[in-house]
Amino acid sequence: AFDRILASRYGVAAVRMATQGMFGMMASLQGTEISAVPIAAAIKELKTVPPDGELVRTAQSIGINFGA
Repeated sequence: AFDRILASRYGVAAVRMATQGMFGMMASLQGTEISAVPIAAAIKELKTVPPDGELVRTAQSIGINFGA
């Protein structure tokens, strides 16, 4: 249920930003709150996932393939 609620919160925030003309922004989870963040700030620095980390292992265990 948490993921459905979180997805709904992101969706509501995105629609709200669009209707308010807040283009170039994205919905971001900051602690427990959804806030508007400039896309440029969100992609400013490369964020990586450790290839041997839990996220990759979980994805692989459910059949997600990352290529060669």
